Amino acid sequence: MQLSGIHHLTAVSARIRDNYRFYTRTMGMRLVKRSVNQDDVSAYHLFYADKVGSPGSDLTFFDWPVMPEQRGTRAITRTALRVAGHDALRWWDQHLTTAGVRHGRIEERDGRLVLDLEDPEGQRLTLIDDGGAGDAHPWEQSLVPAAYQIRGLGPITLSVPQLTPTDGILQRLGMRPVRHYAHPERAEHTVHVYEMGVGGTAAELHIAVQPDAPVARGGAGGVHHVALRTPDDDYDAWADRLDTLGIRNSGKVDRYWFRSLYFREPNGILFEIASDGPGFAVDEDPATLGEKVVLAPFLEPQREAIVANLVPLD
Repeated sequence: MQLSGIHHLTAVSARIRDNYRFYTRTMGMRLVKRSVNQDDVSAYHLFYADKVGSPGSDLTFFDWPVMPEQRGTRAITRTALRVAGHDALRWWDQHLTTAGVRHGRIEERDGRLVLDLEDPEGQRLTLIDDGGAGDAHPWEQSLVPAAYQIRGLGPITLSVPQLTPTDGILQRLGMRPVRHYAHPERAEHTVHVYEMGVGGTAAELHIAVQPDAPVARGGAGGVHHVALRTPDDDYDAWADRLDTLGIRNSGKVDRYWFRSLYFREPNGILFEIASDGPGFAVDEDPATLGEKVVLAPFLEPQREAIVANLVPLD
């Protein structure tokens, strides 16, 4: 029973219409689910992904009117998005320049080519060359050519003041420490790489140890949580295993499109274990994913009030 990689990452936006335009137009991702936060129905929960909303391709956002994040440690600090090859990175470099998006230069990091950028609210992203590994599901209506589209999530970087407590829980979950490298912004800080399943860019957590950094304060442009993948058949066993390991958790939570378990590592960073299925097409035609507000069944009786409170995205 192993976690197989990154399932999704959920971040925070205080400017959801700008967010929608940036990720669907500038970044060329497909809005595959237009819904609400199931624990706070006043807020959108938008899911951007590949054409079919594959597990491992979802970058999602809560729509909360909050102040910008104060950066620091005890937080998820950077989200990688996978593209195929150096040519794709060169295309993105030019595209982001033309679009006026703040970004760095193509460089090598941890043995891979990367390109750092920020969204309009300061969300820290990295485009990473995954060598074309694994399946791709390009979206025909994307403004980004199919060969250069984002293929899914890559390594997720966390910052912690000390490695030992986080290392303990990651290894108890079956993750493997495999290597380390110098932090790209602070060479005196070390980044430790942990892999899941078969490993590779879609199945890594990068843990930056930054003992002298201030503690982060969440907000717009920050990350709420990261979710890790499990096959559907292992979900119930993971619920039992967290209890057996003494890891305090939410218990089983049915999000309708996947099932979840939530817990915090010792520094307070929120993790989720999410099942691969049943997927986003369980309640929508795959051809029209994300075109209307979709609610989990238990929220349907409140549809009129919920939808009336949401700002139009288009």
